[in-house]
Amino acid sequence: MGEMQISVSDILKRPLFQNAKVIAGKDGIGRQVKWAHVLEVKEFESLINGGELILTTGVGLQLDLPTQLKYVKRLIEKDVAGICIELGPYFSAIPEKIIQLANEYNFPLIIFEKTVKYVDITQDLHTMIINQHHQKLAQLDSLSRKFIDLSLAPNGILKILQELHLFFKQGILFIGDHEKSYYYPSEMKEVESALQQSTTLFVSPSKEEQVVSIEGRSFACMPVRGLGQLLGFVCIETTSAQTDDMTFLILDRAALAIAQVLLRSRTIAERKQKSEGEFVRNLLNGRDVEQDELQSYLPTPSSNMHYRIFNIDVDDLALDTAEEDWEEIHIQRSMTIRSLFNRHGFFPAISSVKNEIVIVASFLSASEHKKETDRFLQILHQIERFTHSDYLLGSKCQFGISSVYHDVKDIKKGYEESRKVLMLHKPGLVTTYFYEKLGVYRLLSELIASNQLQSFVEDHISPVIVYDQENDSELYETLRAYLECSGSKKETAERLFIVRQTLYHRLEKIGALLGKDFMDPTKRLAIEIAIHAYQFMESRQSI
Repeated sequence: MGEMQISVSDILKRPLFQNAKVIAGKDGIGRQVKWAHVLEVKEFESLINGGELILTTGVGLQLDLPTQLKYVKRLIEKDVAGICIELGPYFSAIPEKIIQLANEYNFPLIIFEKTVKYVDITQDLHTMIINQHHQKLAQLDSLSRKFIDLSLAPNGILKILQELHLFFKQGILFIGDHEKSYYYPSEMKEVESALQQSTTLFVSPSKEEQVVSIEGRSFACMPVRGLGQLLGFVCIETTSAQTDDMTFLILDRAALAIAQVLLRSRTIAERKQKSEGEFVRNLLNGRDVEQDELQSYLPTPSSNMHYRIFNIDVDDLALDTAEEDWEEIHIQRSMTIRSLFNRHGFFPAISSVKNEIVIVASFLSASEHKKETDRFLQILHQIERFTHSDYLLGSKCQFGISSVYHDVKDIKKGYEESRKVLMLHKPGLVTTYFYEKLGVYRLLSELIASNQLQSFVEDHISPVIVYDQENDSELYETLRAYLECSGSKKETAERLFIVRQTLYHRLEKIGALLGKDFMDPTKRLAIEIAIHAYQFMESRQSI
């Protein structure tokens, strides 16, 4: 990239610098110059961004030697490219200690022994710099068009890497996250696996470009993204731990082209797997499936292979999608979900309809760890983040996750469990997403179908409910709060925002309706279950 940068040495070759002399910091003349700036003030921190070539007559250096040294040191700390001083009435000679300081930091110190017009120098340098920027933009545009053309060619990713190598004359790699990796030239294979296993690259997928050191070598890496997912990194070997903005701009254009290749390949694969959704639906509904279908869509059964049914209920916004647009959304949605589950170590089989996505999420695990939930929660939280910016999943999702199963015959049962979790989660009756953590609601959801809940509620708390309806009172809420506070009258009164005397009166009335022994352990347990059952039945009517 050296020919795309302007260095101090390049500027010294300009006609206006033919009488200039470098009296210190000669080892630093390779520093990049981003701009030229005339500086004649003592306080300059807010005026400098870094990379400037400073032009001065020495007005700011009309100070005692310690202050002069401090002035030059501040310029060095601001990462200035170098300083040009016109010797004359303001500054007649450069002190030896300033020369020593400049040499120590390889800071180019240039003098003009004759009067020069800084306006001519700044005009010349700025024209040169602006022309260089235009050249960079033209090169960037040309490379971008080449990358797009190559992305449409067979084996497009490798051809894009070859074009990058031709431009940079450095080793190039594409390191995929669950994708095939590519490299060019062939000797880069020796660092491919090291980069693939680098914790620096994939530990922070939200991070943008970065420089990674592997085995004493530096690589500038740009993430390749598609459909909100990290697909991998395109990396170029660099000669130092730093690289310029232009390098990352070119890598960014290459990353976009590589993302198009990957997404196109995935789209083709998803179209081929269109029948997977029908296969999963047949399993969810308990229909028979062919043995060859099981082998095609589900992993090979083993003692350590388990699965959960992961159910995503998509809000009604997705139902507004026109039918002609749905096919493409369906493919992209399946690609996104599949990539997410693959990244967390699952083998997903997916059925996606407009308002529901069901994943048979198979995974390998030792029996003692098969019920761990962390990976499922990580996926769930990532999907929640998608809903804020991704039209594929609407604006809000609800989730239900079944128990862990081993036999494919239990998929229908797992699907029913995931639906029960969804039905309880929507009205806020539970906060868990996992069926095995539903507590008493597991029993209530089984009993609702047998019509036994209604009679159970009537036998235990209907006198209180009827009394509230006839008298517009709040005995039911008082009873529920009293039980939730474990019989603490003080805490119950505070929760209901009533005085203690009012609470005593209500409890006396509840005792008259349910029996004064309503807090005896066995009767209390039955009343608490009846309250949960009543809430459960009320929530089902409101959905």
